[in-house]
Amino acid sequence: MALLREPLLAAARSAPLRRVAEKSRLTQPVVRRFVAGSAESDAMRVTNGLLAQDLRVSLDFLGEDVTSLAGAERTVAAYESVLAGIGRAGWGDRVEVSVKLSAIGQSLVDGPKHALEAARRICVAAAAASTTVTLDMEDHTTTDATLQTLRDLRVDFEWVGAVLQAYLKRTEADCRELAAAGSRVRLCKGAYAEPESVAFQDAAVDASYRRCLDVLLRGQGYPMIATHDPAMIRHAQLTISQTGRTNDQQEFQMLFGIRPDEQLALAAAGNRMRVYVPYGDEWYGYFMRRLAERPANLGFFLRSLLSRG
Repeated sequence: MALLREPLLAAARSAPLRRVAEKSRLTQPVVRRFVAGSAESDAMRVTNGLLAQDLRVSLDFLGEDVTSLAGAERTVAAYESVLAGIGRAGWGDRVEVSVKLSAIGQSLVDGPKHALEAARRICVAAAAASTTVTLDMEDHTTTDATLQTLRDLRVDFEWVGAVLQAYLKRTEADCRELAAAGSRVRLCKGAYAEPESVAFQDAAVDASYRRCLDVLLRGQGYPMIATHDPAMIRHAQLTISQTGRTNDQQEFQMLFGIRPDEQLALAAAGNRMRVYVPYGDEWYGYFMRRLAERPANLGFFLRSLLSRG
């Protein structure tokens, strides 16, 4: 199945395939396994259900590589709206938001400055809702700009978190820099197509994840352990036990629709367990990267199509 990763990531970038998928009625029931829905009301409904199961939530308004100021403004307004809803519901201690900087203007002319100001607006809305913001990481060409935005935001909002991707060869050093007290770091394996010059491949990614996770768990920050891999979860639990960390000093994270039984089991064992819940119309790129990240999901996708065909 590993051979499918590159074709799936290529498909994620294909505009013709995207148009076909978005118009097909057959894809919608499958997509709903991984995406809460198109509207904010869908996101709030799914969030309410997850909270009732003692799970935490990170909401992601889908979209990336925005090419206009109007598109960036639409994304910021969507985050301001959902954060106001989180505040009204009193969910601030259990529900946060995740933001891709390319969705709020990072790739536009004068992009880093524009994305920083847009992110500040989202952080203001998050502060009013008594919650936090995590900056999603995208392909390796944006890593430096994203980490600089993180540093700038943390001057006024020290609770802003960031994502680091274990498949990048630089990430262990980034983990050491960000493992300080007060820092929030979500560690994932990574879901973009990256060249061997900057990224580990295959089994080397797992080894890097373990090294990076050890750095974070032995540091003074708040690690967010984003993995569905049972071996990585066991490694995290062993390291947590060895370091004497308590359950409120880190959390596990998984994607909506993937290993829901394990999510509940981790929460039932007393761990903080957060579910990453995407919503919105721009689901295609996200969905295809989920298939590439775990190609076994492709079998589920194809069976669903055949059962309706």
